[in-house]
Amino acid sequence: QVHVEESGGGLVQPGGSLRLSCVPSGFRLNSAGWYRQAPGKEREWLASITSGGATNYAESVKGRFTIFKDDAENTAYLQLNSLKSEDTAVYYCRCSRIQLGRPPRDYWGQGTQVTVSS
Repeated sequence: QVHVEESGGGLVQPGGSLRLSCVPSGFRLNSAGWYRQAPGKEREWLASITSGGATNYAESVKGRFTIFKDDAENTAYLQLNSLKSEDTAVYYCRCSRIQLGRPPRDYWGQGTQVTVSS
């Protein structure tokens, strides 16, 4: 069964850190991206990583969040540092599946809740 699963969310105090994990099941991790959606807001792109490891970040999280992947573990990560209350949201991972002779297809996880509060 092909799917993507995120984990690592939780409740953290302002200034704290979390590490989110994203594991695709049924296919090898290629490129990936992290997004978030706060209540009443649209889904927001945060960071992306290519198959070769090149990264790109939204200005709102640059310097605080780090995306990386472990190909051996078939896992993508998002390290969240210096968290603020406005970082509270559901965080989603998107993984691109590459199949020979077919266009790339994106798979999304169901999200993991991050709550930043004292």
